Amino acid sequence: MVHETECRFETLLDLPRDRAFALFVDRPELWWSSPFREAGKAPVEVGIEPFAGGSCYEIDDNGRRIWGTVLSIEAPLYIRLAWQVTQDGEKVADPAAASRVMVSFRQSGNATRLEIVHSEFLRHGEAGADYRDRMGGQAGWPRIIEQLETAARSADWH
Repeated sequence: MVHETECRFETLLDLPRDRAFALFVDRPELWWSSPFREAGKAPVEVGIEPFAGGSCYEIDDNGRRIWGTVLSIEAPLYIRLAWQVTQDGEKVADPAAASRVMVSFRQSGNATRLEIVHSEFLRHGEAGADYRDRMGGQAGWPRIIEQLETAARSADWH
């Protein structure tokens, strides 16, 4: 059996591609699940700086924490990130030592097919396979995608 090195997910968002992209990039506070704090803690400010080299961050009582770096972006087609969080919620300071996340937005009629590929878990060292399993499990990308789907259905951000 081949050892899997990535997690892949896709969903259909009931939004045109440009709006689905804007939801993901411009309004992460509507879908982001912080790896740095426990559920139920005070809300944080969350942002994605939409340019190559931009930070993906959150700000809470403990200050600004980077959870990613934008490696490349082409609105409204895709955003590629260095995922700078360890399995234990610690910051990975060097983007070169972080796994990769590719989020693609494909028009599908009046909706958007969102495809997420999280790969290169070996960059996280010996815990990489366990981390891949965690991100592929319900508390990882499935929860984030569920929150994205909920936000896409909400009229609050329009």
